[in-house]
Amino acid sequence: MSACKRLLYIVKHRGIWPSIWRRNVTTWSPVGAAFNAKPHRRLELFEKNVGLFGVPELSSPAGFEVTTKRALKDTQELVDKVCSSPPGAVTVETFDQLSDGLCKVADLADFVKVAHPDPSFREAAEKTCIEIGTVVEKLNTNVDLCRSLKNLLDNKEVFAQLDPETRKVAELFMFDFAISGIHLDEKLRKEAVKLHVKLLDLNNEFLMGSHLPNRIAKSAIPEHIHCHFATEGSFIQIGGLHAESSNDLVREVAYRIFLYPNADLMECLEELLKCRNKLAKLVGYESYAHRALQGTMAKTPETVMNFLQLLTDKLSERTAIDFEMIKDMKTKLNPLNAELMPWDPPYFSGVLRAERYNIEPSLYSPYFSLGSCMEGLNSLFTKLYGVSIMSEHPSTGEVWNDDVRKLAVVHETEGLLGYIYCDFFHRANKPHQDCHFTIRGGRQCQESGQYQLPVVVLMLSLPHPTKSAPTLLTPSMMENLFHEMGHAMHSMLGRTRYQHITGTRCATDFAEVPSILMEYFATDYRVVNQFARHYQTGQPLPQSMVARLCESKKVCGAADTQLQIFYSALDQMYHGKPQNRSTTDILKDMQHKFYGLPYTPNTAWQLRFSHLIGYGAKYYSYLMSRAVASMVWKQCFVQDPLNRDMGERYRREMLAHGGGKEPMLMVEGMLQRQPTIEDFVDALVTDLNPDFETFIMDSTS
Repeated sequence: MSACKRLLYIVKHRGIWPSIWRRNVTTWSPVGAAFNAKPHRRLELFEKNVGLFGVPELSSPAGFEVTTKRALKDTQELVDKVCSSPPGAVTVETFDQLSDGLCKVADLADFVKVAHPDPSFREAAEKTCIEIGTVVEKLNTNVDLCRSLKNLLDNKEVFAQLDPETRKVAELFMFDFAISGIHLDEKLRKEAVKLHVKLLDLNNEFLMGSHLPNRIAKSAIPEHIHCHFATEGSFIQIGGLHAESSNDLVREVAYRIFLYPNADLMECLEELLKCRNKLAKLVGYESYAHRALQGTMAKTPETVMNFLQLLTDKLSERTAIDFEMIKDMKTKLNPLNAELMPWDPPYFSGVLRAERYNIEPSLYSPYFSLGSCMEGLNSLFTKLYGVSIMSEHPSTGEVWNDDVRKLAVVHETEGLLGYIYCDFFHRANKPHQDCHFTIRGGRQCQESGQYQLPVVVLMLSLPHPTKSAPTLLTPSMMENLFHEMGHAMHSMLGRTRYQHITGTRCATDFAEVPSILMEYFATDYRVVNQFARHYQTGQPLPQSMVARLCESKKVCGAADTQLQIFYSALDQMYHGKPQNRSTTDILKDMQHKFYGLPYTPNTAWQLRFSHLIGYGAKYYSYLMSRAVASMVWKQCFVQDPLNRDMGERYRREMLAHGGGKEPMLMVEGMLQRQPTIEDFVDALVTDLNPDFETFIMDSTS
């Protein structure tokens, strides 16, 4: 046998299971097996490089320039087409085709610039993002392009004949024009463009600065805690809050140094907020918050603040009790330094949870191998929607790292729905955030008659499997996996006619509902029991352990929620009507009104609030989405989380529409009633109720 043939034979016939635990578990499904083993490298001697995500040009970094030029050429042709066509459905279809052509390049590049391990790919992708972004800014202020859309909206007879989804998309495109100042005279329109460009720079500057570590001379802090921090010559570098440290002094030093004000970054934030307000006023809004909240469930800043205040009022007694419990625990562990400080709650609430419920993650991890969790998701989706997730071998050059897995999402009658690329494992220089990226949106292609299948990436940062064990998840890792898969299935199960509203391209305070709802499934024993098996013995996770885990989440839950309320209120104040005071003074005021612990002098937490960029005036969305998810869970799934009829209703009423339907109408369709802000608040408050009867019953079973 030749050396080449012998090598091919070995690769073909060698098992992919680590031998030390192969003998113990032999029942993994294909999708479970795909994630519970290290991928075997395929020989690529004779295979053609298909390019990233199957885009042939992206077999090398230079391909980004090729795809960008082609997209810009197609863009100009579509602009000419839409400007010369009579008003009708073709106007919206061409707008969407125009948007799709740019998004397919920009969204892919946006992912590659942060995730690809090769710097040359990242640099090429970054250049593409800038080029496409510049073109989009010009299109948003193209008067002729806007006029073609306005002609459609103003033609009442033609507009009335369009289907509701097409009308909605037309209005959304017009909204994009409006917030860019298209209706202004030429001088003001140019000013709006300048503000947009300036904001792009300020956003990037603030984002980068908010993540940079602060440093301090070693001599300024006690020597015995130096070992807890990174060092650089004669300096200590502090890049986070060290909130989980058991050492009170470590937490305090990290808090004071990491949050110490940076004058340049402070100036950047102040200027960013001024520019946002100026732009909003220029295009006709009362404030940036009013502009940001148009089209959301909340609709207005007044509704958001009403929601936050009502929630604060309903939680006030519980929040006070939580802080008292945390203080008692600190007194117990450190009687000489018992005053409760802002750097204390995360650590001591964790101690309380562990002490009461014995939820040491290492006790749970053996039951949550990555493969078993993926099997659990597959089983859940099959039961709820008739959908299976199937592992596929990516072609040469299709993925950016050997650890990336590719999943096909297949419906039992509709066939292939789309693809999910799973970039789950830790690697150097990879972002540590768990997130979902849309690479390509679903849409009905009028030009080909085919449906363009959605493509998404899920990014986590999980440990690699070892020779002795598969990747084992902590309970929080498992919930994060379910959360992100909720986003992915939102993208997969929508079948919108237009990519402009595909999947998660919907109102921010609705976009988190499907992902948060998945967290409820992840902690329900009837679901967990479908997949949580010890990777060595095959024994199921005891029901009592799941019950303890669920109840532990409610310990200090009011204090945790109150912290989110404080962040949300601060975000609203920053983006409301301008106030003649510093961002730090506003923070002090909001912390006093919405949080139980005092402000620490010479700190500027707002400079680490990176969500101000992506979630400006919409940080409350997490709380409101959780409220909606809670209501959907309790009303529709708590009796039977595997109910196919409810799964179909959920897809039909909430997942199918993307951003093509008013978010509150989708919620009403699912709940079959019109919820109020009070209902949302009550849902969140009820979630924090300890269910002791269930816990006792489960513990004895």
